[in-house]
Amino acid sequence: MKNASASSSVNGVGAGTGKAGLQAGRSAGTLAGGSAAPGGASGKAAALAGNAAAKGTAKTGFWLVVLGAALWGVDPLFRVILLKSLTSAQIVLIEHIIIALVAVPVLWKNRSELKGLGWRHAGALLFISWGGSAIATILFTMALSSGDLNAVLLLQKMQPLFAILLAGLLLKEKLPRHFFGLLAVALAGTYLLTFGFTVPIGHWSDFVQIGSLLSLGAAALWGGSTVMGRLMVGKMKYETVTSLRFILALPLLLAIAWNEGAGWNLPAGGWQIAAVSLNMLGQALLPGLLSLLVYYKGLTTTKASVATLAELSFPMVGVLVNWVAFQQMITTAQVCGFVLIWAALFIISRQGGSPAAETKAGNSGNSGNAGNAGKVGKAGA
Repeated sequence: MKNASASSSVNGVGAGTGKAGLQAGRSAGTLAGGSAAPGGASGKAAALAGNAAAKGTAKTGFWLVVLGAALWGVDPLFRVILLKSLTSAQIVLIEHIIIALVAVPVLWKNRSELKGLGWRHAGALLFISWGGSAIATILFTMALSSGDLNAVLLLQKMQPLFAILLAGLLLKEKLPRHFFGLLAVALAGTYLLTFGFTVPIGHWSDFVQIGSLLSLGAAALWGGSTVMGRLMVGKMKYETVTSLRFILALPLLLAIAWNEGAGWNLPAGGWQIAAVSLNMLGQALLPGLLSLLVYYKGLTTTKASVATLAELSFPMVGVLVNWVAFQQMITTAQVCGFVLIWAALFIISRQGGSPAAETKAGNSGNSGNAGNAGKVGKAGA
């Protein structure tokens, strides 16, 4: 009996010890789970905060693109006046020389960013500088002095279509929700700004003329430059991209101006030369350098396909310039155009449109999957 009692006591102790071990194990598991939960919550909170910050940055970048493009609206105010004395190639060449004086020191300071550039990025830089900065600007300047101005302006609104196509093909960008519907709304607003409630073109032969073709070529090159610029601001600073855009275009512009063989018909009077010089300086620094610095800064956090829609702020500023400088009153149709374009821009901006935001969202999703895997592992253990 004693042995039996002893045996029972031993078994009871063993059982008690086993229960205590189980209870201790459960308590430890509870403590571990409790300590793990706050970590997971803090990780999710950090991911949400990161996404919110990325979206905020994207919205700021979007409106910087809007501002940079809006500064282009004052470009014809300088350029049309300069066309009375100089050719299109001469105007663009002098503009680039003035900006290069500012750009060269910036490029020298950031020269380390040029190391390791591949053929893809070199090709993008040449497209931006030769295509977007040199050739497109010359084509647009020539279009301003030839052909039907209404057709020229309408064809400039084809730029978003070129940019969206190239952004999808080259950058594999995912478009925001309802993008093509919003694009149609913005283009309709741009049409109202340009033509009002009328049909400006009576015959197709009036539409397809030299000025229209020049404007269409400029639109294609500028649309492509938006995509190439988005590619480059992911590789180097936006100040460096802006500097290279103007500096690399100089050799081509010199060759074009030399081959053109036109004389430099500068005005004779001192005050007239001063007026032309001030116009050229304003043209180079305001819609030239400053606009592109702001534009490329915004492009660092904005998709090319979204940025090209933001660029439609240009015709709105053009209307204001015509009103202030040339006393052309804003019509009811133009007010409707303003509303349509800004409504589309506002809706797009609310969606963010930042590549960085998408990347962070993807990382957040991966973190969530990793967390779920960890929970499964704990359950299995």
